[in-house]
Amino acid sequence: MRSDIIKKGCERAPNRALIYGTGVTKEQMNAPFIGICSSFTDLIPGHSGMRVLERFIEKGVHTGGGQAFIFSVPGICDGIAMGHSGMHYSLPSRDAIADIIECVVNAHQLDGVVFLTNCDKITPGMLMASARLNVPSIFVTAGPMPSGNYKMIRRDFITDSFEAVAKFSKGEIDAEELDNLERTACPGEGACQGLFTANTMACLTESMGMGLPGMATALAGLADKRRIAFDSGVEINRLVREDIKPLDIMTQEAFENAVIVDLALGGSTNTTLHIPAIAYEAGVKVNLDTFDRLAKTTPHITSMRPGGEFFMEDLDHAGGIPGVLKSLKSILHNSMTVSGLTINEICDKAQIYDSNIIRSLDKPYHKEGGIAVLKGNIAPDGSVVKQSAVAEHMMKFKGTAKCYDSEELAMVAIMGGVIKNGDVVVIRYEGPKGGPGMREMLAPTAAIMGLGLTEVVLITDGRFSGGTRGPCIGHISPEAMEGGMIGLVNDGDEIEIDIPNRKISLNVDDTTLSKRRESWKAPEPKIKKGYLLKYAKSVSSAAEGAIFRNK
Repeated sequence: MRSDIIKKGCERAPNRALIYGTGVTKEQMNAPFIGICSSFTDLIPGHSGMRVLERFIEKGVHTGGGQAFIFSVPGICDGIAMGHSGMHYSLPSRDAIADIIECVVNAHQLDGVVFLTNCDKITPGMLMASARLNVPSIFVTAGPMPSGNYKMIRRDFITDSFEAVAKFSKGEIDAEELDNLERTACPGEGACQGLFTANTMACLTESMGMGLPGMATALAGLADKRRIAFDSGVEINRLVREDIKPLDIMTQEAFENAVIVDLALGGSTNTTLHIPAIAYEAGVKVNLDTFDRLAKTTPHITSMRPGGEFFMEDLDHAGGIPGVLKSLKSILHNSMTVSGLTINEICDKAQIYDSNIIRSLDKPYHKEGGIAVLKGNIAPDGSVVKQSAVAEHMMKFKGTAKCYDSEELAMVAIMGGVIKNGDVVVIRYEGPKGGPGMREMLAPTAAIMGLGLTEVVLITDGRFSGGTRGPCIGHISPEAMEGGMIGLVNDGDEIEIDIPNRKISLNVDDTTLSKRRESWKAPEPKIKKGYLLKYAKSVSSAAEGAIFRNK
């Protein structure tokens, strides 16, 4: 076993003494040492119920013959960090989490790891570490939050808190209504109820084979989630015994399966950052072109919030990810999974209980997948849009630019009534380097929707929450801080988008743009100390997944 290096031989007596000091018995010293990498924290509703799941995983590990050791990594709630300086830290925390896990697992020579995760950057950070370490691993998510309820209407976090702010500002609802909405939008533990980034990543983790069937959609706090946690604890011992490692699972085919499921579900555009970053650690090539190529042949077969009508609980009841895989079987690779079953075997066992929630390939909601990659002079390296959440009349659009060099400045303009239908809101210097940290623009997009501005486009070198809906185009690359064209846009310029033909253009002549280029100068960094300074100096572009290259 890998852990023999810290527990076998007379020279390891001091190591064993310290291990005995944790309470390990002499008999268990010979068992596989299994880490339970938990992201429990009271700060995040998606993680606040993990103490119970830790216990069930631990029971499973010991039932399967292993010795469990719980260790922890930090977590950030994007919703709480949103709209202020805290959001600078969200995406950078992904890479910090991967590094922390590498340190602990290698320092203690663990034989296997059960990863207990849920929210936005924590799941991809853990997957990056799993691929990097290539130690037997299995993933458990804490599960989606159930829907809220107010006035006999099901509620969700995005619609009934973020968009409610704009409705209150507009006078459509009063302070009492806002108070009631915010207190019912998040009824308890779990990841926010729609197909936002946390739940999207859970679905993709299961789809690429790194979690047991049903893991992604089983609701937080319920008995089914506890059983999955227990079974995962048992299963990690088999993976260790059979030496089945993450890179045996996370192949090129498995990543393509994950992208196909993402596109079929209409998931968060953040996956175009996370999947390439995880693939990079696995030595597999996945980029924006992978998403765009597969989007053209993958129908969108669900209608999940924020762009659609269904909640995660509906998807779970309709058949969960096994049901989605069953519907997609003919276009998926037959990859292996940590369950011991292949994708085809999972499909054959799966049931679809509602053919409207999980549609067949011949009756999709849209013929193409949920994400489109747009390119043009303003985004030669690419940009992304959740096309499944864009109204038909906005799939092609020409508008007038109104430019803001930060999210805060844009919010002042939006809430102050400066933005009108026909405008293109340009938010720049919010990319991986310029932010730094590539903040999510959920507050501006939710405000635009809440104010009823149905003919406004927002483009940014920052990114969007999985809760964003409407014609919002992010990840403009190269970013403004690197001299990208988005930094040369002036108020009044015409910007054109053509989502069906995958184009985004700044309609300004080359001579004018050359003159602007000559006078452009990079601004001073917004943050000049600490982790974010180090991050800004090393991070790659959004088009590459905002990764740290190791060569």
